[in-house]
Amino acid sequence: MTIKAKYQAVLDLGETLNIKDGNVTEENGVLKVKGMAKTQYEKDLIWDKIKEIGGQNPTDILVNITVADTSMYHKHTVKSGETLGKIAKHYYKNAAKYKEIFEANTNILKNPDLIHPGQELIIPKL
Repeated sequence: MTIKAKYQAVLDLGETLNIKDGNVTEENGVLKVKGMAKTQYEKDLIWDKIKEIGGQNPTDILVNITVADTSMYHKHTVKSGETLGKIAKHYYKNAAKYKEIFEANTNILKNPDLIHPGQELIIPKL
């Protein structure tokens, strides 16, 4: 199996996330990947996939992913049935962090219990 084949799921995720300015080369048995993610959350998704395949400190891949918008962690479009708690659990692994999401979106939210499908929320960096 080639190194590129080993990390194909990472490359596929990069395409799904529409990573900009992507470049992939293989040199001396090391896969070199670079590009620009829209948000830190997307960069974290790429790293999670790399660690899932190559372990905590893989030596057969070098990655340089920059982030286009560092003012926030991510933008989230509310789907039917979601609550700020569910959204917080997804991004922060802690539903109680819904307060931080509410505070970052008081320009469009007046009550943390009232969100609507289609609203675009800022997910702040913690």
